[in-house]
Amino acid sequence: MPYIQNTAEDQKAMLEAIGVASMEDLFAPIPASMRLTESMDLPAGLTESELREEVRRLGSWNRPATSGPCFLGAGCYDHDWPALVDHLMQRSEFLTAYTPYQPECSQGTLQWIYEFQSMIAELCGMEVANASMYDGASACAEAALLAVSSTRRRKVVISAGLHPQALETIITYLKHQDTEVVIAPLQDGRTDWQELVDKETAAVFVQQPNFLGLVEDLQSPAEIAKANGALSVASIYPVAMGLLRSPGQAGFDIVVGDGQSLGVPMGFGGPHFGFFATRQKFVRKLPGRLVGTTVDRQGNRAFTLTFQTREQHIRREKATSNICTNNSLIALRGCIHMAALGPQGLEEVACLSRQRALQLREALTAVEVIEEAFPKAAFFNEIPFRLASGDAAVQKLRSALHQAGISAVVPMSCWYPDLEGVFTLACTEKTRPEDVRRLAEVAAETFRMEMAL
Repeated sequence: MPYIQNTAEDQKAMLEAIGVASMEDLFAPIPASMRLTESMDLPAGLTESELREEVRRLGSWNRPATSGPCFLGAGCYDHDWPALVDHLMQRSEFLTAYTPYQPECSQGTLQWIYEFQSMIAELCGMEVANASMYDGASACAEAALLAVSSTRRRKVVISAGLHPQALETIITYLKHQDTEVVIAPLQDGRTDWQELVDKETAAVFVQQPNFLGLVEDLQSPAEIAKANGALSVASIYPVAMGLLRSPGQAGFDIVVGDGQSLGVPMGFGGPHFGFFATRQKFVRKLPGRLVGTTVDRQGNRAFTLTFQTREQHIRREKATSNICTNNSLIALRGCIHMAALGPQGLEEVACLSRQRALQLREALTAVEVIEEAFPKAAFFNEIPFRLASGDAAVQKLRSALHQAGISAVVPMSCWYPDLEGVFTLACTEKTRPEDVRRLAEVAAETFRMEMAL
């Protein structure tokens, strides 16, 4: 909130304007038991220079990902973006824009949202996409709600390879919907659907690549869902679509995901934006907003909000979602990023990320105590490794890399107790060959004594 100085004279003038004698009279409707009777125990105020120094001191507690090589993944990746993204996003027309309820004065905002929807739909292999979501987790939850309302069934089957935060969000959304959540286990790192999907299932969820970084077989869940009359939902890592087949090509009904890898900083976990794409037949059940095209009185192309499914716009009983924003400014970054890269640029980013991951696998598996956790499973840019000596060794490696200025190692046992000693490392187009070599050197030095035995 901006600082607005109100002098005693200002306060007096405002009180007179509203016909109140004093500040005490202004707050009189608030019960005395709910008001402070003494001053708050706060430190003395700071000068501007002192405040800047204090904020700088607090900020120094966190080490930016840009301060050294970053091999972190698990849904948040250290990708780069064109300078154009920062420049255009900060233009006042975008930075201060409000929800484009009035198309006659919001054509710029409506146009970029329309372009965003078009690119997301193409990326996912779908026919229609909305104006973005809060994040990937809420997009997954909204997909579950759409599936339950469309099929009128009360069961969803979710791959254990779905991001744990997305899984928790789905469970929260469905908690009071009288809907059963069934988890399909992982077998050798990938989803084993067994016979969990039946005629009572509303939706089947899978992530591509999954939380371990491994590439899932999309054809199988799409066919299983279709055979049982359920909707198939894929949560994707957008950059991976530069190399992998889109869920739409595999026959999926809904595609969601988190857009952080599309020109959005890691930001210590947020804010990011989510996306939601589906088949045309579900267009009236889309959560959030949908921008469409029309023509004005002069016959010129124009953009407008075609659907707005929030309760404030239509009857509550007809609403499909209560999403109140689409993280518009952050989604704008994704739109500019995709437009600047284009299909070829996205493919190049994906290829380079994959190439660096292959180099990482070769370098790290050369360290005797480290092995690939699932050597028979394909991966994209994130690899699960295993240390036979367990999580204590994982933490030892993580600490050693931290001391060397390298951000790396996500222990998988935090979410999968049976994956003791398994951790993931991810590469992006920013990963340099010398970063890979340095990581392998630190790992070898960390376990030098174990290797000597």
